Amino acid sequence: MNDGSRGTPILSLRGVNTHYGPAHILKDVDIDIYPGEMVCLLGGNASGKTTTLKTMLGYVKPSSGAVFLEGENVNDWTTARRVGHGLTMVPENRRLFKRMTVRENLEIGAYLRHRENHGADYDRIFEMFPRVKERLTQRAGTLSGGEQQMVAMGRALMAHPKVLLMDEPSMGLAPLLVAQNFEIIDQINEAGTTVFMVEQNANMALSIADRGYVLQTGRIVLNDTSQGLLANPQMRQAYLGELEN
Repeated sequence: MNDGSRGTPILSLRGVNTHYGPAHILKDVDIDIYPGEMVCLLGGNASGKTTTLKTMLGYVKPSSGAVFLEGENVNDWTTARRVGHGLTMVPENRRLFKRMTVRENLEIGAYLRHRENHGADYDRIFEMFPRVKERLTQRAGTLSGGEQQMVAMGRALMAHPKVLLMDEPSMGLAPLLVAQNFEIIDQINEAGTTVFMVEQNANMALSIADRGYVLQTGRIVLNDTSQGLLANPQMRQAYLGELEN
């Protein structure tokens, strides 16, 4: 893992402002993510977390400021081009193609690598998610929420991401599945994939992340190591109240 003190960030936002019509969503947002890190973005509902991910992927274009991928300004890049250069997302609520089989959903993750042999990719995913192998011919919409999350993560890994963006990976999962899910995210990061995770479960996210940012009404209000955020009185009062006696 990288402590963020050296080298060039693999993904950055610099002075990013975004608008939906007249609504000003992100306000002068600066974020740096270094190779090998796991970084979380925390905040309440409507704070701008998902808009941050959409801006990184190119679904939303900044009104001002810039997105940098491996040091290159990618504001004018399409989402497909960003994915082709290693930026991939596991979306909120999985967003699988429910009428397609599990195998077909996984294959979609590798659509930019369609000329390659994916045998090793499948082996990696089946080792990580044995249940996915058992469900290959089943329609994705018939899977449980936990199984769908496994398929969504496997689909993203089929793209060979350099940076894996995750939007609310704990949403809609039972507590036991949440813990298992975060263990797998940690394994993915330990294997070398940089992870940027948006999450409302601050305790769980900070338990595995290297660093975190806190977004409040579109502005970054805190930025520290996970340990620093866990010890921060402002953070504890606003987001970690359950830790207080």
